[in-house]
Amino acid sequence: MRGLLAPLIKLVVFLVVTFLFTYVLAATISNASFGDTDSYNAIFKDVTGLEQGDDVRIAGVRVGTVGDIKIVRRVGRPSVAEVSFSVEKSRPLPLDVQARLRYRNLVGQRYLDIEQGPGTTNKMLAPGGTIPIQHTRPAVDLTVLFQGFQPLVQGLNANEINQLSLEIIQTLQGEGGALQLLFTHLASLTSALADKDQLIGDVIDNLTKVLTTLGERDNELSQLIIQLRTFIHGLAGDRTTIGNAIDGINKLATSTAGLLTQVRGPFAKDVVDITKLAKNLNANTGTIKFVLHQLAPTVAGLIRTASYGSWFNFFLCSASGQVTLLPGQKPLQIAPPTNAPPRCQ
Repeated sequence: MRGLLAPLIKLVVFLVVTFLFTYVLAATISNASFGDTDSYNAIFKDVTGLEQGDDVRIAGVRVGTVGDIKIVRRVGRPSVAEVSFSVEKSRPLPLDVQARLRYRNLVGQRYLDIEQGPGTTNKMLAPGGTIPIQHTRPAVDLTVLFQGFQPLVQGLNANEINQLSLEIIQTLQGEGGALQLLFTHLASLTSALADKDQLIGDVIDNLTKVLTTLGERDNELSQLIIQLRTFIHGLAGDRTTIGNAIDGINKLATSTAGLLTQVRGPFAKDVVDITKLAKNLNANTGTIKFVLHQLAPTVAGLIRTASYGSWFNFFLCSASGQVTLLPGQKPLQIAPPTNAPPRCQ
């Protein structure tokens, strides 16, 4: 029996310690509070993103959790949100307490931050009391915030944008320790812009020259626009004529294509015949040259002969031949004269 007592004690101690650690872990995961708490209420204009079970913190230390969230409708005024939350009894709230919604991270998780008001008072807020809307502040609107920083973050990569955004939120929420890191990233960004100062300056100078030139040519540009408008208006007025002309051109192209198709065979034959003719002319080059040399004086003589009327006058300088008068007789010989007339010489 004594031999079983020691292992049994060790088992009990192990189970107790395991149970305690499990309870603490479960309480941490479920955001549960330890000890007695007091409940309070707070009126907000906007509680977007706040969930039941989110932290309630004082000076960054978790002291409670957020309870129910409900909408309160007011006659003639915008609706508001009433948030109930619990705070440890050991931390009573002053009457001028301020309640603010802050971002825990960029995912959008929020927590309720409780802080001392601007005044000093010894009066405490009774448990179950309500913090009025004048003493509450909603979370920062990230949409408006990041739209304002959009020109700055265009030169950063995704990781730098996330880091800069987180530091901006922390700084705007009163965490001054992140201000130095914020300025460091802004300095890095401005340095990157300064490195491209020459390029930016050249772009601005070129743009200035372009705008100056356009300004000096204002009348010409106006006339160009007016003439272009008139031209387009004229084209629009003649769109029917232009369409008909395009149809006519299409028909002409079709007819031309058909004509070329029909003459293709004869044209090919003519090309072959012209090639043969060129070869024949080339082979008789000497004869062609002689004819061309003799053509001019021959034509001149014919022109003089035909100048007397619609006939030709010829002077017979000489003639030769033979004439047979009767069958069986010797032919009569005709010989040219021995003395030619002067005009025939």
